Amino acid sequence: MREHRLWALVAALSRVVRSELHHGGRSGDDAAEGPSRAQRRAREVRLAFERLGPFYIKVGQMLSTRPDFVSEEMIAEFRTLHDTVSVQPFSLFEPVLIAELGSRWRGRFRTIDTSRPLGAASLAQVYAATQPDGRPVVVKIQRPGIVPLVTQDMALLRRAAKLVTKASPGFAEVIDVEAMLGLLFDAMRSELDFTLEARQMDRARADVAMFKHLDVPEVLLATPRVMIQSRAPGQSIRDANPADFPDAERLAIGRDLLAYMYRSYFTTKFFHADPHPGNIFVHPGEKASLIDWGMVGRIDRRTSQAILLVLTNVAMNDGQGLARAWTDLGRATDGADIAAFQNDMEALVPHVASASLEELNLGVTLTAILKSATKHRIRTNPAIAVLGKSFANLEGSIRYLAPELSITDTFRDQLSDIMLDLLEDTVSEQQLARTVLELVSGGTSAIQQMQNILRDLSSGRLHMRVTQIARLSPATQRRRMILGAALAFYLWRQRPQALRAAER
Repeated sequence: MREHRLWALVAALSRVVRSELHHGGRSGDDAAEGPSRAQRRAREVRLAFERLGPFYIKVGQMLSTRPDFVSEEMIAEFRTLHDTVSVQPFSLFEPVLIAELGSRWRGRFRTIDTSRPLGAASLAQVYAATQPDGRPVVVKIQRPGIVPLVTQDMALLRRAAKLVTKASPGFAEVIDVEAMLGLLFDAMRSELDFTLEARQMDRARADVAMFKHLDVPEVLLATPRVMIQSRAPGQSIRDANPADFPDAERLAIGRDLLAYMYRSYFTTKFFHADPHPGNIFVHPGEKASLIDWGMVGRIDRRTSQAILLVLTNVAMNDGQGLARAWTDLGRATDGADIAAFQNDMEALVPHVASASLEELNLGVTLTAILKSATKHRIRTNPAIAVLGKSFANLEGSIRYLAPELSITDTFRDQLSDIMLDLLEDTVSEQQLARTVLELVSGGTSAIQQMQNILRDLSSGRLHMRVTQIARLSPATQRRRMILGAALAFYLWRQRPQALRAAER
């Protein structure tokens, strides 16, 4: 079985590779037949991924956001993987219910509709039910036998990624396939254990509490393979009729969705990694519900701040700033053409800065950045694979309800609050302690540095020191500036205590 899946994987990846050999300019038969041959090949790969199972559906979904990695025809096919998971009969899922809840599982519900699931995801199916008190709920059941299958597929893909890295060092220098897969594996962990997903839903519900128009379903029971949760009102945002909503409510829902995701990327650094239209439910007069928290993303502080700088440069219509921020987010390889990349971004940004969702497709924008970065041999941070998937899905979802919203306007509205959160984090006691420890480990105490500055001011030597600081690397300059601000804030906070001590 394992060898069979390995060969099926090799066959699917071989079709991808054959397509990408002609990516960017076809020759021979491909040129004569036009795009139809590439479309047929892409369809074959998509069908192969579907046959390989749910894990490869997730891989295909991620690849649909990487135009620097696969062709336009592949992307078009992979995007259909969001909605083409086949429904399986309930008889296959009942043994899972019995194993997790016991043979009398039906006693937990007044009714349960097992004839037709509400949804069929790549790793689970969801059924409508009501509790004995009449409360509407949904029952999420993991597909039987899926955990060992996905674990096996993860191992196979790791092997395949290592082979690609060894066989194509030039390609691997620009695109880190192993790191991309690692982030995907981490994002999917909770889909294999619903108790993890339940904890993520509890956290998300607390995070959205500050938004008037957003909600996350309440988890009523969770085992590793079964989850019972409150039923979200309404329907998929894709199927909702915008005319049924007052304009003020419709726009407020869209703004809250965007604002929440911005804050989750840059403040909490914990975000819904798959907010496609099927995972956002809306109904007039009700809060929008973010459902299915099986796939979440987490990013570290440095990556989050670098991405924030990318979006800030877009909002400021600064193409060169965008190019620098994107390069700092990833890495310029030895053969990188930074100037050409900057020229591309200067041409791109003016079309993005003031566009509404109706006028702008973020997927197209991200496509342009990724293609240009890869073309000019700038390595993209692998976190973009998951975060780009998240944001592109969210943008597509909001477009169904509030297409006139501006991504950058909403970002500007949120930026001040985000920066205050970042500043509060920077001057937190934990961060101050780390900063002081870093300084002490460097061999110089903060008090000595402050004494030196005062001495330099009195003797006129400060100009020379400022010149020396200017020669430091940008990262070291930023670190020292943050240290200065943090120490100043710390001393300011301690001032009342010091005054009280002096009075005594």
